[in-house]
Order: sequence, then structure tokens, then C-alpha cells
Amino acid sequence: MSGSTIKPWVVGNWKMNPVQSNAQQLIEEFKQLLQQNPILEEQCQIGVAPISIALQHVQQQLADANRSILTVAQDLSRFAGTGAYTGEVSAELLKDSSIEYVLVGHSERREILGDTTEVLKAKVQNALNAGLTVIYCVGESLEQREAGQAEQVVLQQICDITAVVKADDWRNIVIAYEPIWAIGTGKTASPEDAQMMHAKIREGLSQITALGASIAILYGGSVKPENAADLANCPDINGALVGGASLNAESFYKIAEAFANTK
Repeated sequence: MSGSTIKPWVVGNWKMNPVQSNAQQLIEEFKQLLQQNPILEEQCQIGVAPISIALQHVQQQLADANRSILTVAQDLSRFAGTGAYTGEVSAELLKDSSIEYVLVGHSERREILGDTTEVLKAKVQNALNAGLTVIYCVGESLEQREAGQAEQVVLQQICDITAVVKADDWRNIVIAYEPIWAIGTGKTASPEDAQMMHAKIREGLSQITALGASIAILYGGSVKPENAADLANCPDINGALVGGASLNAESFYKIAEAFANTK
């Protein structure tokens, strides 16, 4: 399988948004768009990552959609199981609530909330041990890119987790490349620059695991309807991790449609 033949993923990361009434409206509008113009499951995986207190409610609201829409946790605890860890939600508790997917390593977790390499390794390991699929985020800062370190930084972030990912576990890993300088800034890596990095990631994954050619690599950095088709046309860009545009049903639908129709 080559990068161009992987079924794309389009995942909306809602971050710390929106209020409950707006979330309900957003989901209903998105379901209606899918009803009017279906995007087949074999064309594209679609998921949304709401705030933790809304996970089960969102999952229930999505249950009557005309196709499967994944509910994705934005984070999980570095501690496994249950115990005296106030405020934490473990991989096992997510699994017990039928949440099967989780983001790990988003730049905001790394840069703002202090997730270290050791913390991220523990989160990845716990998620995989509990049977979750991990969307593992990597990306460089503008300073690192301008210093010519972008590829080194991104590939190192992938190598950071290899010690806790067993050979078969790579089937449950999705990579999301999110250049930090393009998140929420309106700036986007050109399709050419994004493809170049995705190809390097693909090359690195293929050196790490025999499954490297079949792992989906998503782009996340100010993806919007206007640039989705150009990104989707790149052979090693297998979908999108969408931020702000996922808070608008029509924008999110158009991004999913672009990847579904292009791949």
C-alpha cells in the first residue's frame, strides 16, 4: 500500500470549544449535510474530538448519523487504570466509555501544558495497552524550521515513542503533522512543503516498522475548504486534523468532501 491509496481521515479537533448548545447545533448541521450529500465510509474516516465532558454526549448524538463518525478524546492521563489521580481520565476509562480514539502530543499539550517526552510515551503506551487508536501529533516551530531543523525535530518526535510501540501496535497509530507556526495563525504550509515533510515522515516510518507504508499521515495546520483539495492531492497527505474550521459544519463537511473525492 502506498501513501496515495490509504483511506483518508478527517478529524475535527474542537479544542476548548464550544458551549453545549452550540455543539449540539454543530453536530445536527453536520449530520444534515451528510444526509443531503453522503460521504461514504469507504471514502473517508470522519471524526470529531470534543472536550472530555462532552465525549459521551457527542457520541450518542452521532449515533443516528447516516454513517459512522468517530468520537475522539483530545487527551488522556499518563496514569493507567483507576486510582487517586484527581482530574485525570485514563485510557481504560475512555475504553470503558466506548471511546476508541485519542489524540496524543498535540503542540498545545507540548508547548502550553508541559507534556514532556516521558509523559507522551506513557500516554501512548497506556492508550495502546487499552486497545485505543492513537492519533500522534508531531511538528516543528517556526524557529526550528528557519534553522533547518524541521525534519530532524519531527522525525525525533516519532522516534521518541518507538520504545513503547510494539510491532503490531503500529496498526493503531495515525500520525498528524502539524507545523506549530501554522496552527490557528491562518498560515498554511504550501502543499509542496507539506508533501515534502509527509514524504520524509513516510520514509522514517518505513525504516521503523514494516507497516510504515500503510500508516495514515494527516496534515494539521489551518486546514480550510479553500486549501483542502490541494492538500488532498498530495500523495502522502492522507487526511487532515482540522482546528477552527471544524467548528463550522459546512466548512468541516467541505474539507471531508475534498479528501473523500480526491483520494
